[in-house]
Amino acid sequence: MEKGHDSSTSMAASELYTKFARVWIPDADEVWKSAELTKNYKHGDSTLHLTLEDGMDIEHKLDDKTKNLPHLRNPDILVGENDLTALSYLHEPAVLHNLKVRFTDSKLIYTYCGIVLVAINPYENLPIYGSDIINAYSGQNMGDMDPHIFAVAEEAYKQMARDERNQSIIVSGESGAGKTVSAKYAMRYFATVSGAATEANVEEKVLASNPIMEAIGNAKTTRNDNSSRFGKYIEIGFDKRYRIIGANMRTYLLEKSRVVFQADEERNYHIFYQLCASSHLPEFKNLKLGSADVFHCTNQGRNPVIDGVDDAKEMCTTQHAFSLLGINELNQKGLFQVLAAILHLGNVEIKDRDSDSSIIPPNNRHLTVFCELMGVTYQDMSHWLCHKKLKTAQETYIKPIPRLQASNARDALAKHIYAKVFNWIVDHVNKSLRATVKQHSFIGVLDIYGFETFEINSFEQFCINYANEKLQQQFNMHVFKLEQEEYLKEQIPWTLIDFYDNQPCINLIEAKMGVLDLLDEECKMPKGSDDSWAQKLYNTHLKTCSLFEKPRMSNKAFIIQHFADKVQYQCDGFLEKNKDTVNEEQINVLKASKLKLDLLVELFQDEAKVTSPTGTAPGGRTRLSVKPKEVRSGASSKEHKKTVGCQFRNSLAMLMETLNATTPHYVRCIKPNDLKFPFTFDPKRAVQQLRACGVLETIRISAAGFPSRWTYQEFFSRYRVLMKQKDVLSDRRLTCRNVLEKLVQDQDKYQFGKTKIFFRAGQVAYLEKLRADKLRKACVRIQKTIRCWLVRKKYLRKKHAAITIQRYTRGHQARCLVKYMRQTLAAITIQKFQRMCVQRKVYLQKQAAALVMQTILRAYMARQKYQGLLRNHKAVFIQKHVRGWLARQRYKRSLRAIVYLQCCIRRMKAKKELKKLKIEARSVEHFKKLNVGMENKIMQLQRKLDEQAKDNRVTSERLNCLETSHAVESEKLKVEVSKLKGIEEEAKNNANRVTSLLEQLERLRKELTTTQKEKKTIEDWATKYRDEMEKMVAELKQQNGLLKTEKDDLNRMIKEQSQQMTEKMTRALAEETQQLESDLNEERSRYQNLLTEHLRLEERYDDLKEEITLSVSVPKPGHRRTDSTHSSNGSECTYNSEFAESEESSRHGEDVTRGMDTSLTLKLQKRVTELEQEKSSLRNELENKEEQFQRARVRDDEEHKKSRGAELEYESLKRQELDSENKKLKHDLTAMRQSLLGNAGAGAGAPGSPPYKVLMDQLNSSCEELEVRKEEVLILRSQLVSQKEAMQHKDEKETMTEPVHYAEDVHKMKDSGAITQAYLGLKETNRSPRFLRKPLEANELLNRLRLLEGQMQQQRRSYDNEVEVLRGELQSVKEENNRQQQLLAQNLQLPPEARIEASLQHEITRLTNENLEMLRTEDPTAYRSAKVNILRRMVDLMEQLEKQDKTIRKLKKQLKVFSKKIGEMGAGHVETISPGQMVEETVRPVNIPRREKDFQGMLEYKKEDELKLVKNLILELKPRGVAVNLIPGLPAYILFMCLRHADYVNDDQKVRTLLTSTINSIKKILKKRGDDFETVSFWLSNTCRFLHCLKQYSGDESFMKHNTPKQNDHCLSNFDLAEYRQVLSDLAIQIYQQLIKCMENILQPMIVSGMLEHETIQGVSGVKPTGLRKRTSSIADEGTYTLESILRQLSAFHSTMCQHGTDPELIKQVVKQQFYIIGAVTLNNLLLRKDMCSWSKGMQIRYNVSQLEEWLRDKSLMLCGAKETLEPLIQAAQLLQVKKKTDEDAEAICSMCNSLSTSQIVKVLNLYTPVNEFEERVSVTFIRTIQTRLRDRCETPQLLMDTKIIYPVTFPFNPSSLALETIQIPGSLNLAFLTRV
Repeated sequence: MEKGHDSSTSMAASELYTKFARVWIPDADEVWKSAELTKNYKHGDSTLHLTLEDGMDIEHKLDDKTKNLPHLRNPDILVGENDLTALSYLHEPAVLHNLKVRFTDSKLIYTYCGIVLVAINPYENLPIYGSDIINAYSGQNMGDMDPHIFAVAEEAYKQMARDERNQSIIVSGESGAGKTVSAKYAMRYFATVSGAATEANVEEKVLASNPIMEAIGNAKTTRNDNSSRFGKYIEIGFDKRYRIIGANMRTYLLEKSRVVFQADEERNYHIFYQLCASSHLPEFKNLKLGSADVFHCTNQGRNPVIDGVDDAKEMCTTQHAFSLLGINELNQKGLFQVLAAILHLGNVEIKDRDSDSSIIPPNNRHLTVFCELMGVTYQDMSHWLCHKKLKTAQETYIKPIPRLQASNARDALAKHIYAKVFNWIVDHVNKSLRATVKQHSFIGVLDIYGFETFEINSFEQFCINYANEKLQQQFNMHVFKLEQEEYLKEQIPWTLIDFYDNQPCINLIEAKMGVLDLLDEECKMPKGSDDSWAQKLYNTHLKTCSLFEKPRMSNKAFIIQHFADKVQYQCDGFLEKNKDTVNEEQINVLKASKLKLDLLVELFQDEAKVTSPTGTAPGGRTRLSVKPKEVRSGASSKEHKKTVGCQFRNSLAMLMETLNATTPHYVRCIKPNDLKFPFTFDPKRAVQQLRACGVLETIRISAAGFPSRWTYQEFFSRYRVLMKQKDVLSDRRLTCRNVLEKLVQDQDKYQFGKTKIFFRAGQVAYLEKLRADKLRKACVRIQKTIRCWLVRKKYLRKKHAAITIQRYTRGHQARCLVKYMRQTLAAITIQKFQRMCVQRKVYLQKQAAALVMQTILRAYMARQKYQGLLRNHKAVFIQKHVRGWLARQRYKRSLRAIVYLQCCIRRMKAKKELKKLKIEARSVEHFKKLNVGMENKIMQLQRKLDEQAKDNRVTSERLNCLETSHAVESEKLKVEVSKLKGIEEEAKNNANRVTSLLEQLERLRKELTTTQKEKKTIEDWATKYRDEMEKMVAELKQQNGLLKTEKDDLNRMIKEQSQQMTEKMTRALAEETQQLESDLNEERSRYQNLLTEHLRLEERYDDLKEEITLSVSVPKPGHRRTDSTHSSNGSECTYNSEFAESEESSRHGEDVTRGMDTSLTLKLQKRVTELEQEKSSLRNELENKEEQFQRARVRDDEEHKKSRGAELEYESLKRQELDSENKKLKHDLTAMRQSLLGNAGAGAGAPGSPPYKVLMDQLNSSCEELEVRKEEVLILRSQLVSQKEAMQHKDEKETMTEPVHYAEDVHKMKDSGAITQAYLGLKETNRSPRFLRKPLEANELLNRLRLLEGQMQQQRRSYDNEVEVLRGELQSVKEENNRQQQLLAQNLQLPPEARIEASLQHEITRLTNENLEMLRTEDPTAYRSAKVNILRRMVDLMEQLEKQDKTIRKLKKQLKVFSKKIGEMGAGHVETISPGQMVEETVRPVNIPRREKDFQGMLEYKKEDELKLVKNLILELKPRGVAVNLIPGLPAYILFMCLRHADYVNDDQKVRTLLTSTINSIKKILKKRGDDFETVSFWLSNTCRFLHCLKQYSGDESFMKHNTPKQNDHCLSNFDLAEYRQVLSDLAIQIYQQLIKCMENILQPMIVSGMLEHETIQGVSGVKPTGLRKRTSSIADEGTYTLESILRQLSAFHSTMCQHGTDPELIKQVVKQQFYIIGAVTLNNLLLRKDMCSWSKGMQIRYNVSQLEEWLRDKSLMLCGAKETLEPLIQAAQLLQVKKKTDEDAEAICSMCNSLSTSQIVKVLNLYTPVNEFEERVSVTFIRTIQTRLRDRCETPQLLMDTKIIYPVTFPFNPSSLALETIQIPGSLNLAFLTRV
């Protein structure tokens, strides 16, 4: 260990131990405590003045003898480093503090210490072992990533492949430190990265062995819930391609004593508790087990349950692992029987018979069950459990044994059986994992117990510590060797380093007369005992060996000084455990088992050879690479007496031999605390383990030499600030040398190597101090200047502000003075006018008051007088009304009594009516009335109002009548009064009548008064009634208004609800649409992943087939075509043009192949079938999803089908017509040939001869007739078809809801369009609403049918007449055509000028005759029509003239061709052959082609040229030349034109073979050159173009919208290739995925270097010390990738795809995938690299991302979605740069990082590392605040982004505007055998 003066040897102690320097001082509780110097240290001082972190001041006394100063503390910038060797001061407190900071603050459990990986058990499940983490570490350099067990595994795997040397991973540590888990994860890494070489799932079996070994070899201890109670070394075998082919396991020192004894809070092996937990299952009923508390072997620890572990579930896992490793159910049943028997055997109770003998009570239940399970007799087993056999030379004795010995014998038997079971399981696991092929190399994983020391240490701890001594020695030697190799490599002077060598301790244990030797010797003694052995140890080693001691207070123990600590061993039990004996007779009883189980036979089959089985050292088996020594037969007696210690020593020697033959990798597991608290660090426990496991020894060895190592470039980059400009030279090495000589005076403190600078301990800290001081001085100078500038600027601002304030203040004071003067003058003026105003107001008030008083007084007197008069008048009036009121009251009382009687009677009736209404209210009718609503109520009220108005009108009429009658009466009275006056005058004359008249007058007056009163009463009642009616009307109006308001409110509510429902439905529809789109994308992704898996299986199948074929027979050169069977996807059809075999040899090869691996072939076939079924189901599901988005197009598709049917009918008619004409032409041509040959002479076929002319004339006439006939027929057919289509479209528009089967019925009819229309009309009529309401009468239906039938017959007759007329016209046309042909034949014999004149003359003559005939007719209508026909005929004549000119020119060309062909025929051929042969030879060459037409965009080829076409166009085509020189997609166009011709000639076989050959050839070229991006891009573009051509020319209207009329004419006519379009789409998906993989393979090495490591902005980020494991340099060398490299590669990808004519939408998808890969890989590496998480690196990343975005802008790809894929990386970079202190910062981070998961945010914050001292770390409190705020986020716990995700690709339809007839085939393609058609 480094001392204080050693750490300060680089300079004087006074320079280091200055004020504010931090040091480490020893502490009893925390081991080491940090303190700070408060006073400078001077040489000779005996004390140091320190301040602790809690503020306490102390004085630290130095040792008087050594004067060693305390250890210096490393700068904060170096704290938390990935590698402990990167620390400048290498000592124990620095190591302990660095581990504590990483573990507790950063939650990092792995740390490098040179070549050692230190793993601290977190006691918590961490998400750092998933497949994403494995993929991230795969292929990475060890120093580039954060420390991890996967990094060690990757380094071992890489060195195995690179150095061709076997590797070992040695995992050690205390129980509970996590050794087993670390070894398990290492094996999982190998299984995931390498894969298996066969389909036997070897990697799954390797992983499946873990639960089995944990079940039978792990148990709960006080330190660990899953402690391995044995050591194991697993060799994982690899083949030459470094794929797993098998494994082998060796085990060491099983703790058998745990089977029969467990301490408190501990358990037996897990398998026993799993059996007890599953005892209720039917298959375990016969074991007769119960709870674990019942059995003595499982209840001694008194804690049979482990928190969080379900033993029943673990039992299922164990059974599954047994099955996976090939242990059948019968053997599993036997295993469980034996294990259950052990439990029952432990419960067998043995009692004392006497002092020297024992007995088992009869019918012991547990012994009975044991015997039943083992198949032995009860008497024999109970007898030999209590007796033993003694053999002498002459006799054999059976001796009873006491109870204690019998119990020990019972326990020994249980341990022995369990050891045998353990060995048997290990053997079978090894058999299952054994490689079937030759092993090329292996990686061994050693999971072995660490150094152990307890209060009582016995034989097991002795063996464990002995093994650790051996491993520590090997570790020390390896570390020393690596240091030496590094120095020699760098040509550094090598000086021997003194390190601890534990060979004396090993000699003490294993040498001659050592501890083990004496133990074996004592075991051979007849009366050997532990005490005698202890005395031998004391006598032998106590005085001779300093490492051996004797305890003071004990004579039965000894102490050994191990490398880690002193351990005291108790001698009791050493001999018994070393012998490990068992009663032989008990074994014989078990051998005699009557059970028919092979397991029991295998367990005890070797008992005849080994009478003292140990079972503790199954590792004694030889491993695969070591040959066992031959054992002589005579040595068997010695072999079976081998002790446990001897076996363990031998197996350990073999293990060390294996480890020395491999390259070791070390993993040291540390247990942070004994309470199993998560992320809790106990310094005492940690430092004990660090001392024991050799980590500190590694530090000491490193510190003794040159621990700090820098490359010249890194040193220059880091300490550039310490150099002056003149010191910087072009040679970095010379620059560093000059600077170091100036900075460090002592040249012994550093050395210059070839590529690195080596520093002694403390030098880097000193350089960092100089750098920090220089930066601090620079900062102070910058701060001084800036502060001066700021203060001066502030002073100038204040001065300017003061002057401005003064100026404004003085101006303000002057303005205030002027204002005061103005206010004074205004105040005087205001006072003058105000006083005047006040006096005037007082006068006016007095005047007004006097007038008011006079007015009031006069008014009061007038009112008093008026009121007196008024009171008199009112009194009279009141008296009058009171009297009237009293009379009315009497009347009202009478009326009220009458009304009361009426009310009583009416109430009685109303109650009866109410009962009726209640009954009705309960009935349905009442509810119906109530449902009428408020409208009925309003109507009733309105009706009531009308009735009351009517009553008012009647009352008013009555009043009018009364008034009229009263007026009449008044008139009468007036008349009478006048008469009375006359009578009075007469009465004067007649005094006798005066009295009677006066009485009569008085009576009339009374009547008049009564009448007036009645009238007034009626008027009052009418007024009152009117008021009541008006009030009632107002109330009704108010109620009506309220009802209207309610109605409006209801309408508004209904409208709002409808609007809300509409919005809700719209949102739901949008969400459903979005969900459907996401589901569609998921289905696409699943479908495309299945396609990828299917392709992988196909390739695997092809590889296996090729390997098997090559292994069976050697192919012969030639041409061979493998069997191909057409399927919908065409994936199983392959062509091979390089090799050939006969049919017999191929059949023989197939038979051998089947014989070799039939099961494998069946598995593959079954898997392929399942994948195809799943693919078809997914395809159907995908189609169902897509149909939801295409429902609107269904109607268009139906119309398209109908129109397509019409087109097909038209095409078929056209084809039939052409075929008939072609046959006729061939027949005529054959007849001509025969006639010509019949008259053949020597020169009959020569050009210019009369037969030749006749032949040409007839040929021309036939061609002309054929052309005319075809045009006429096609015109006629097209007119009929167009009429039919128009009629169908009309019908479809009128009946949009017509079902599909109605149209199908129409298509079945064979009559004309009129009948079709009538039929549709009939159906429409029958299905109209008025016919659907009620069924028709039978007579009416018959009448309608007869009527329709009559109409149809009439239309049929009219149609027949029209057909006859048309036939007549057609016949006349034919006759006219014949005449024209005759005339043409005559004209052809004339000269050209004469031909034209003759034809014109003939036409003029014919037209003149027709005109003359027309003129003789008298019908003017006929004359006009004839005139029109003449004009049309003239137009036709002109067109015919032009057509004849073209025909003549073409015939001349043909004539030249024929003359050449006939001229080439030699006359000698005709003379030298027979006539029969001459016929054959003359027929063949006269194969006259068709008349040359315009190029129709088709290419013809022969079937035998198909392979040549595929070879030249696909297999041997070079994409670079085609992409540069020719049009994009040319191969696709050529293939489609060939396909068009095959469709044109209606050759389905040709179409099928062409498409199949094309697909398979593309697959073949991609399989051959799949790593070439240019090739894959080229064929992706051409495959998509071929797919678009199949769609564009399919005839589907949805794909023909952008076609030209000429392109529509080029559509396929005979075949529907929709299935092949799907196959091509699948192929395009596969090519796309291969393109992405190829692109990813190219980009992957560039991303981390260009995006993270390279400094795009030079000087922003500094380089920190890296320790032993150097990371990749960030300085751009020649072979280093930069951001420019990535951009150049992206541009190359883009330009290549553009040159190949890739669809723009497809390019966008590729770019999006590229950017996702860049962002995901960069973020994943950022999350796994602590050195990259800094502020400056965040700036670098953001700059790099901006450059990528700029590239997108340049390529116009900003809208392709690529930028969004970089959002997580952008947010991570922003997270590195934002403030991370307050709660506001936490809130800002939570809102900003919405694309990052919580685990990613916390991981970045934990990894954040300051590069300079001016930065601060993120506090633990802040990280916890972030976690609290993000607690409610719903997200996946995955830490890394999945870089294997490929977005589902779509291929939008992209029609081509290129006309097929314009395409020219270059000669460079070697396609001359194609014929243009």
